[in-house]
Amino acid sequence: MTELIGAFFSAALLFNAIPHLVQGICGKKHMSPFSTQSSAVTNVLWGWANLVAGALIGRACHWEAWTVSSWIAFAAGGLGLSLYLAIFWSNPDARLPWHKD
Repeated sequence: MTELIGAFFSAALLFNAIPHLVQGICGKKHMSPFSTQSSAVTNVLWGWANLVAGALIGRACHWEAWTVSSWIAFAAGGLGLSLYLAIFWSNPDARLPWHKD
């Protein structure tokens, strides 16, 4: 069960890294946990933090020996977060609860 949870959260972090890295690499501001308009550099760093955390969780759960169930949990984590972000970013007033700006 721990392996399935780890696979799910590993994917969520790895997939969350994608928009931060893409926007940051393109030199665009993008929302991060720190601000609704975080700089490109902040987003690249946040993207890399997500990549490292996702990879560490995956490695700690021994992804080289994952079963089909683990890969399904990984896919569910990636797809679930991707769909959530698609809905979240569709709102032009999107913000995280603690953002004041």
